[in-house]
Amino acid sequence: MKLRKTNPTDYDLVKQYIDGNPDSIDILINRHKDRLYTYIYLIVKNHQLTEDLFQDTFIKVIRSLRLGKYQDNGKFLAWVLRIAHNLIIDHFRRVKQNNTFSKDDYELDIFNSAKFSDSNCEDELIKHQIYADIRELVEELPADQKEVVILRHYKGLSFKDIAEQTDVSINTALGRMRYALINMRKIIEERKMSLVS
Repeated sequence: MKLRKTNPTDYDLVKQYIDGNPDSIDILINRHKDRLYTYIYLIVKNHQLTEDLFQDTFIKVIRSLRLGKYQDNGKFLAWVLRIAHNLIIDHFRRVKQNNTFSKDDYELDIFNSAKFSDSNCEDELIKHQIYADIRELVEELPADQKEVVILRHYKGLSFKDIAEQTDVSINTALGRMRYALINMRKIIEERKMSLVS
């Protein structure tokens, strides 16, 4: 079955998939795989776990589409990211319940006990929601500002390295970061967002 449009929207592809065109789900996955993979990896920081959660997310997406659970509001990617986000939280919850003691025969790792765990599930949920909100804010920045924020905060580069990589002076890189923070603050205030855990 062929696609009916040369550049179909997410909505078109979802509709075509529901109408029986299996190719359209492949296009949707390819279209959003990089954003989804990066989103998951930035939270879990483990490639194998990211792969597993990535696959689980699209299995759940396909199942939900088949069951008619997707209501289109022009935000297919946001819906997919929310599914991934919930799967990540489920994973953390399971790990926390199962990993109360070390499996090591020789020494007990007290930091694995529930009593000493970093945070409870609610804290994790709030933390990851804040993280997702910040990532959305970064996506709304102008390209040059977004690039500096990602290189600095997600890739851990120094401003000297950022300047070299983006072929600008250190002052320009610093200026872009300053404007990025100003713009992000502005959006936070306009939307009355709360980024405190």
